[in-house]
Amino acid sequence: MTIVIDDFDRHTRPYRAELLAHSYRMLASIHDAEDAVQETYLRAWRSYEGFEGRSSVRTWLYRIATNTCLRALENRGRRALPAGLGGPSRDPAADLEQWTHLPWVEPAPDTMFGSGTPGAGDPLGAVTHRQSVRLAFIAALQHLSPRQRAVLVLRDVLAFSAAEVAAMLDTTPAAINSLLQRARSRIDHARPEGADAREPHSREERDLLDRFVTAMHANDIRALVGVLTEDAVYEMPPFPAWFRGAETIGRMVSAQSPAEGPGDHLLVPTAANGQPAFGLYMPDEHGIRRAFNLQVLTVTPAGVSHVVAFFDLRLFARFGLPEVAPPQ
Repeated sequence: MTIVIDDFDRHTRPYRAELLAHSYRMLASIHDAEDAVQETYLRAWRSYEGFEGRSSVRTWLYRIATNTCLRALENRGRRALPAGLGGPSRDPAADLEQWTHLPWVEPAPDTMFGSGTPGAGDPLGAVTHRQSVRLAFIAALQHLSPRQRAVLVLRDVLAFSAAEVAAMLDTTPAAINSLLQRARSRIDHARPEGADAREPHSREERDLLDRFVTAMHANDIRALVGVLTEDAVYEMPPFPAWFRGAETIGRMVSAQSPAEGPGDHLLVPTAANGQPAFGLYMPDEHGIRRAFNLQVLTVTPAGVSHVVAFFDLRLFARFGLPEVAPPQ
């Protein structure tokens, strides 16, 4: 038995990180993705002795993982971001209502996928991987049916052949090609943002991030507006309201943020979905800086084009961020 366990672990462990990324693309939730991977490995272990090697271990595991995700998606509503639910809000000073009953898209820390994901040692492959987990792409995938989603990811992101995907889903290559064509057509209008933007480690983007942080720390609304692109988008799940346009976003932050002056906003850097991110802390009535929201940014050479501020404070622990900010 020990030999079998060691053999199973040796052959399957290298794929855990990429299976986690795959499950996250399918489910748009870090918690659900981890549950799916755990179930995948349990199912794989139970059937390992019957694995006959007619496909690679990797293909076999993806078949189990994909079908595990499809079962998890049965009778479940799609996850979304606010911009996927309707048009932008017109009044940046209006009272904001929370929709806690909706299943929202969740961000994923870059550390979640580890170094075992495809392309980790290849710059071009690494860029492709980052694009495939960007928030905009994850949100766009949720507009597809579960099987369309699976086919698009398996074919266009992971480059499995139509025959391999057909075997995974117990159908024909012709059916897979038909599903892929419909999925591409449906998702085309919601392709991930910044696909042609420079990498986030470029000097221009670092400068933009520095300006963003400086503006927030100073509570300088004009400076914040200046670092945003003219048509920037700001979303705040679980609030369904979202805002478009740098000036509108500036008025919204001025009206909605509890910050009273410079120093009230404290941003702690992290990374999510292959994008720069920050944990935002705000002082309570005793002046203790507590977790407020987690912001994921899309940065382009022209400025910050998209901010998604997640008000799920459970995310701070997931990102390795403390509930209370350390003294500055």
